[in-house]
Amino acid sequence: MEGHSTLGWLSWHLVETTGYFSHLAGLTVPMIGQDEPVPATAREIIAAYEKAAEAVKEEVAKLSDVDLLTETGIASVATKGALLRFLIDHQTHHRGQMMVLLRQAGLPVPPVMGPTKEMQ
Repeated sequence: MEGHSTLGWLSWHLVETTGYFSHLAGLTVPMIGQDEPVPATAREIIAAYEKAAEAVKEEVAKLSDVDLLTETGIASVATKGALLRFLIDHQTHHRGQMMVLLRQAGLPVPPVMGPTKEMQ
């Protein structure tokens, strides 16, 4: 639909923002610039997302409870823990949008958090 996000754009946006929000939380993870073009294939986007997710997982494992309560200087998400929670919520929001687009396109929805309607 014209004027709306595409599956490709949403997928790449998740890659970009994983690095961005993690950086704001003080994690050392790869960041992708906003002016980077969306890769031509889903396979490239998946590889970039898996790399970013693994980097976040490794960095978060180093954090203590005290680290998670450290102030970020960002008023709306005051602590590192709150910022990382926002990252998860942001991902969930866009994944929901992607599920709708997949169904509208007649494509199967993958079982990200359990069985989907398409698996019945």
